[in-house]
Amino acid sequence: MESKKIRIGNYDISYYCINTLVIGSGAASLNAAASLHSMGQDNILIATAEFGGGTSNNAGSDKQTYYKLSLAGDEPDSTLEMAKDLFSGHCMHGDIALCEAQGSVRAFMNLVNLGVPFPHNDYGAFPGYKTDHDPRARGTSAGPYTSKLMFSKLADEVRRRGIRILDRHQVVTLFTDKTGSKVTGALAINTEEKDATQAFVLINAVNIILGTGGPGGIYESSVYPETQKGSTGMAFRAGATGHNLTESQFGIASLKFRWNLSGSYQQVVPGYFSTDREGRNKRDFLNESFPDYTSLTRAIFLKGYQWPFDSQKIKDHGSSLIDLLVFRETVERGRRVYVDYRNNPGWESAYIFRPELLDPVVREYLEKSGAMKLTPLERLEAMNKPALQLFQEHGIDLAKEPLEVAVCVQHNNGGLKGNIWWESDLRNLFPVGEVNGAHGVYRPGGSALNSGQVGSFRAAQYIAARHRAQDAGNQDFLNEVSFLLNEELKLADKWLTSGKSGQNERFLSDIRKRMSWAANIIRNLKRSEQAASEAYDLLLRLNDHIGAGSVKELADCFILRDHCFTHYIYLKAVETYIREGGRSRGSYIVTCAEISDMDFELCNYDRDIEKDILEIRYTEGEVKTNLMKVREIPLQNLWFEEVWKDYIKDNLPGS
Repeated sequence: MESKKIRIGNYDISYYCINTLVIGSGAASLNAAASLHSMGQDNILIATAEFGGGTSNNAGSDKQTYYKLSLAGDEPDSTLEMAKDLFSGHCMHGDIALCEAQGSVRAFMNLVNLGVPFPHNDYGAFPGYKTDHDPRARGTSAGPYTSKLMFSKLADEVRRRGIRILDRHQVVTLFTDKTGSKVTGALAINTEEKDATQAFVLINAVNIILGTGGPGGIYESSVYPETQKGSTGMAFRAGATGHNLTESQFGIASLKFRWNLSGSYQQVVPGYFSTDREGRNKRDFLNESFPDYTSLTRAIFLKGYQWPFDSQKIKDHGSSLIDLLVFRETVERGRRVYVDYRNNPGWESAYIFRPELLDPVVREYLEKSGAMKLTPLERLEAMNKPALQLFQEHGIDLAKEPLEVAVCVQHNNGGLKGNIWWESDLRNLFPVGEVNGAHGVYRPGGSALNSGQVGSFRAAQYIAARHRAQDAGNQDFLNEVSFLLNEELKLADKWLTSGKSGQNERFLSDIRKRMSWAANIIRNLKRSEQAASEAYDLLLRLNDHIGAGSVKELADCFILRDHCFTHYIYLKAVETYIREGGRSRGSYIVTCAEISDMDFELCNYDRDIEKDILEIRYTEGEVKTNLMKVREIPLQNLWFEEVWKDYIKDNLPGS
């Protein structure tokens, strides 16, 4: 597939005409491309801002989990039981849950066959362990870098298949047909091109698989990799519907090197302290909210496998009280918080490890792990040495310095709406991975990796069966996109000649502070209304106040516009949820009081806004919301002869 040049205004634009454009290069995108190619479609193009720059290749934890159907031992399990457990997390459609469960083994074994080193025994059993929100032992792990290993093996497969990759290509716009009902192509910027008049790339595509991850660029305190920005805004601008945008996961993470402090990092019971902004006035701030050493150390320990902040795990000195206190210390009091592996939690001015005062659950776990040592550092080395080495590899010696931490956004359970084939309501657009938003309020740890692999395979399966056409007609496409294309090029001209280069960072900072202020673990109506109003005001005036002096800065202008649009839609979703009576749930607290009051009401899921899925769409300059009833898990006709007949006829249900 070769590009040709077309001249529009001042620009010589590279032009491709293909069957499927894959945007992004994470594990879901790469699996979609490789799967589609294996099904006979070779007219595929991958466009990515930075190959390997997303979350898959740059995130992990002490023992990063992949969630799958139980495949070992005598623990009973079934795809229906797994679907029920996924569905029970609230605000997740039952048919999506069933697809993720049914596709679990196929997706997992594909990764195994590609060489991802998931541990198994001599008999070929893949043992599991319990992860958060997991009633069974479905978790498995290839170590701290499970998703990185997935990315690596899938990238090898994509290269082996010879699928073309346009690296350093930032996709900035999605085009639709005249009816606005389906996508027809995209506009990208080649950020390696020095001449702006030569940098644009126009792609005519029958299908677009969007795998650009969550909105990592719109929060101030974030554990998303810095290279993971997200591009959900361009899908909203094109008319795609979002759902469950209110549901993100937050948790304690290190700041110097962005990493979740889950699992062993908390189970070794490290010390916590805070200082003022200059590093003075050290204080053991947790002590004021715990009655004794036992409850304090238990809460820190439980933070290990209850890592995401959970509004239902605060009472009775639960593990999420730790997050709340860290958040109050950093956001309300303006102090800095550290996790210290050199010292035990301070209690009554003593930093002595007291095994005899540990909760029995904590003591048993440390004893069985051979980690009943005097300091958190010794315990971490005994329990999970690779977790200690991981920080050493990034220039941080936990024996010499504490880790500065904050409550950071980590994952968005919501995103773009999709059906059981992961197709958006904007037809021919297939959001896969985190951008899809298949999850509800709660999800088992590691289920996002399973969802990304299952969903990307199903998207490829549907495209191969229903959208086989090699490419769309050139002239019809150019006629349809000409107006919006010209508008985008005029905007590029404006930014390149504005003389306002260097202003972008100020507006990006405003966006991030606004999200962290109004859409974090503590929310209220007043804040969300004010933030949404400010976001809309910025959206109206942003284009007039930013500029570019290079191709890279031009791409950054488009990214900033995307972030602005994204954070406006997300804040409108938060505002709508609270205004309609939504209360505390999942990873946030809704309160009428300010943070200092620590007064909040927990949710019992008995109102429509809490039971149904909040959908949100931008159309004709307005934001429209809708409450969608959750679809139950469907009954299946599993009579073999009937399934066989449908399979032979290539009958894809729901198509």
